[in-house]
Amino acid sequence: MGQGLWRVARNQQLQHQGYTGQGYLTREHGRRIAANNVSNTSHRKQAQGGIDIYHLLKTRKSKEQEGFINLEMLPPELSFTILSYLNATDLCLASCVWQDLANDELLWQGLCKSTWGHCSIYNKNPPLGFSFRKLYMQLDEGSLTFNANPDEGVNYFMSKGILDDSPKEIAKFIFCTRTLNWKKLRIYLDERRDVLDDLVTLHNFRNQFLPNALREFFRHIHAPEERGEYLETLITKFSHRFCACNPDLMRELGLSPDAVYVLCYSLILLSIDLTSPHVKNKMSKREFIRNTRRAAQNISEDFVGHLYDNIYLIGHVAA
Repeated sequence: MGQGLWRVARNQQLQHQGYTGQGYLTREHGRRIAANNVSNTSHRKQAQGGIDIYHLLKTRKSKEQEGFINLEMLPPELSFTILSYLNATDLCLASCVWQDLANDELLWQGLCKSTWGHCSIYNKNPPLGFSFRKLYMQLDEGSLTFNANPDEGVNYFMSKGILDDSPKEIAKFIFCTRTLNWKKLRIYLDERRDVLDDLVTLHNFRNQFLPNALREFFRHIHAPEERGEYLETLITKFSHRFCACNPDLMRELGLSPDAVYVLCYSLILLSIDLTSPHVKNKMSKREFIRNTRRAAQNISEDFVGHLYDNIYLIGHVAA
């Protein structure tokens, strides 16, 4: 009863204010007509000022219905920026539509140098008929050949004039390339120690903490899966290079290449101990300090403790 009286009173109030169903619709219709008039007036004013926003939006909508935008209608620098985000396969497909844009030498030069950072041919006068698109295809073919047979891959690069027959040039190519299979690369470096020597000298370990420098070293030159002469060679070369890059630190800590060699082996063993699920009783920090200082007596306890903390927090140095 109370709700019924409330509805009657409310309807009378709305009728008194002019908000009947028909009145409300009439008022709302009037508002919409007024808004459209204001909108049309503003469009006419913008058109008089030189830019018709309504016309632009209508044209843009019709273009979107036709399909994606034509890159040839954009400024060249904007088109090249868009195409620069494509990989080689997509860029080849784009060349079927925008041949002049997608075959641009700067785009293919960027693809070559972003994938293969160093090639001897980059620093030479290009031969007649040279193109970076063709060079990309040759580099890709050579990398696939290297991953199947390293010697044949290097010979392929040399036969095409991409690489000079020099250990330093081959080392720079390996150092700046990430498409080579690390297992095949390890076999190649084990056979070509002259290339390995130049590859080690390309690393700069200045002001790096020893475990971090060892991780960076093994990211470029992967450690063998088993101990042996090749692993000993890698650690020896790393130790001498680390000391050469940090002479002041070596004098301050009283370390020699032989001491760094011992520390590297200790770090590898500790990494295995802490990360292997087969080792149940993990080596403690106190045990690591005691064992390491027993092998290299001139090393401070705090320094060895920091080595343990690094492995414990960051992980394996040769993963």
